[in-house]
Amino acid sequence: MTPLFFFGTLRHQPLLDIVLGRALTPEPARLPGYRVAWAEGESFPMLVADAGRAAEGVLAHGLTEDDMDRLNFYEGAFSYDLVDVTVEGATGPVPARVFMPKEAPWHPGADWHLQDWVDQWGQLTLIAAGEVMRAFGRETPQQVAARFPIIRARAQSYVLAAARHRPVTLSSPLTREDVEMTSLARPYEKFFTVEEYQTRFRRFDGTWTDTGARAIFNVGDAVTVLPYDPERDMVLLVEQLRIGAYAQGDPQPWLLEPVAGIVDAGESYEDTAYRETREEAHVEPTALHKVAGYYPSPGGIAQYLVSYIGITELADDRRKVGGLESEGENIRNLLVPYEQLVTMLEAGELVNAPLVLSVQWLMLNRDRLRA
Repeated sequence: MTPLFFFGTLRHQPLLDIVLGRALTPEPARLPGYRVAWAEGESFPMLVADAGRAAEGVLAHGLTEDDMDRLNFYEGAFSYDLVDVTVEGATGPVPARVFMPKEAPWHPGADWHLQDWVDQWGQLTLIAAGEVMRAFGRETPQQVAARFPIIRARAQSYVLAAARHRPVTLSSPLTREDVEMTSLARPYEKFFTVEEYQTRFRRFDGTWTDTGARAIFNVGDAVTVLPYDPERDMVLLVEQLRIGAYAQGDPQPWLLEPVAGIVDAGESYEDTAYRETREEAHVEPTALHKVAGYYPSPGGIAQYLVSYIGITELADDRRKVGGLESEGENIRNLLVPYEQLVTMLEAGELVNAPLVLSVQWLMLNRDRLRA
């Protein structure tokens, strides 16, 4: 079988191992007439024709039909095809094949270097690739590609969680090392995932529990923003159907909420807050005030939320209904005077947890914000 030349992310050995499902060690090689550049604004590289350069890469020999099926599945999710090339191997010119995009809508940027990519995107990509390859044999590359943004967003949430450290005053010194996982199953893994664990953990007295089953719903990190105009002393609320309330049998499943959205891969929490406020509320915050970062329901949901108050001007002449039709959204927004907002909270009309938390924060800090 013709060997494959990898010029980009599959040069990263841990990623190649995940995609192939086995260990394979390629040899160094070069592709004359090309350079490897960042795809501008993206997290991956592209080949750019350059007569005076040679693209550094690796050459993979001994690939099996199963290897090719797995590689075609992984690269097929990104609309890549195999193209015949001749590379310079350790012993001279070698016929090879390389994955090239069917269409290249990206603009080349600066030269791409593997270590720079590993430092910035490596861990996230390994986690995302694990989820992509778990779909091998169950879904088409096109189905995986359609939900790839949420796969990467979920992967980023793992990376962010691993770097998160809270102050420890009254908290116990117990850590992840005091939990043992014996098995993990994912009976459902699409836009959301359901994970079933078999675990045991160390008790506060130092002994260990018996192994037991625990299940969680994995979403991905998100932010909420409550737009507030201190001049008019008004907030903007959004309202939409929430299937969780409907599924529980609530006769009023349309809920009043703050602006909310999942944190995309490569975004900070603040980036998402600004983007979602523009998309859902059609306003531009001039400042964000962090309310809190927290787990909304950690007994069964794997998600971290960061809530903000967004300072902005709230005009009467605005778009009052929005949302992405491609995602089946139908969202209206309403301007609410502060005093009415407090009355709604006290009467129990506000039942969305981040909204309740944000309104209470605003009640504590309103005078400072208005000043």
